[in-house]
Amino acid sequence: MLNLSYNARPAKSQQGIVIMIKPLNLSAIPQEDEAMRAPVREFLRTTMRDISPDIRARSWMGFDASFSQKLAQQGWLGLSLPKKYGGQEQGYFARFVIVEELLAAGAPVAAHWIADRQSGPLIAKFGSDSQKEFYLPRICKAQAFFCIGMSEPNAGSDLASVGTRAERTEGGWKLNGQKIWTTYAHKAHYMIALVRTSGTNADRHKGLSQIIVDLSLDGITIRPIEDLAGDGHFSEVFFDDVMLSEDALIGSEGSGWKQVTAELGFERSGPERLLSSLVLLEEWINHLCQTSCQSEASTVLLGRLISELATLREMSIALTALLSQGENPAVEAALVKDLGTTFEQEIPTLIADALAQNPDMYISGPLLKTLAYVTQVAPTFSLRGGTREILRGMIARGLGLR
Repeated sequence: MLNLSYNARPAKSQQGIVIMIKPLNLSAIPQEDEAMRAPVREFLRTTMRDISPDIRARSWMGFDASFSQKLAQQGWLGLSLPKKYGGQEQGYFARFVIVEELLAAGAPVAAHWIADRQSGPLIAKFGSDSQKEFYLPRICKAQAFFCIGMSEPNAGSDLASVGTRAERTEGGWKLNGQKIWTTYAHKAHYMIALVRTSGTNADRHKGLSQIIVDLSLDGITIRPIEDLAGDGHFSEVFFDDVMLSEDALIGSEGSGWKQVTAELGFERSGPERLLSSLVLLEEWINHLCQTSCQSEASTVLLGRLISELATLREMSIALTALLSQGENPAVEAALVKDLGTTFEQEIPTLIADALAQNPDMYISGPLLKTLAYVTQVAPTFSLRGGTREILRGMIARGLGLR
């Protein structure tokens, strides 16, 4: 495993490859949070021992409810949530450390991922007392898995034009519409959906609200979508006169846009926007060490990738510091997400090119399988959490350029 801890020391192989990540001191992970790294790493070393790298490369797209429940038993879910609901009342940095270790190890985190990263904090901030009492303890115990209902067939990254509508009825809401590219909707218990509760699409941000949808209700059809790698992470979800109770609404009606942009800050700022290709990078480094295939070109490439990773990590830590101060760094998160996913996407291409420079060199099956998988899924990295075109528009507006 690459050592990505904040005070990382040089790691030197027998063949002489040195990896050093030197902090830029933009922000620092508090020592009490950094202290969590060792027990998490030891837990993962035992739990992940026999899992091949091509499976580990799926990481935050790997769904394993039993693994999520083991994390919950360690007290590593719902870290920022109030203790009275089963949380630990720790800051964002505690979760940063745990998430970084989970993704570096290639742990299957998809089951609890959305609930822990954003649904739980969203409910804790905007939800009613009854919503907090019902959902938050279940999230902390890995008993309630969530998905995000944002994108639609005619409203991908342009969330303001969503057409799914929730209309008030006596005692609740009637939901009609469709969501698409919803990660693991077919395995989740609940969806937090951005819907229109008043006005029309021409009203843009006005009239949008967030609701919690129990995915076991009548009138809901979920169809998994198989990707190029043969996995079924995504789904399309149809709502046909789905009847929801009054307390399905999160926060106040019409505040959905403000709430969802805060939620996207959680989604776009974490280390998951940097580490999707890390298992492949580690496997390539192992290949260099085992084969003594250390050309000047491979050394330069390795240095480039590690330095980029270190820089992006510092930016992600700086974002975590802003979140911990109660700020909503939407533009900054968009910038890190754009740069991070570009970095993730480049890794399989650069490693494939490096391997091709030595066509007669033996390449292990695990490395080839991992490279094949990451190459196939890498185009999706810049789609998750908003396309780079939309993000760059946000960045331009934030800089006053448009």
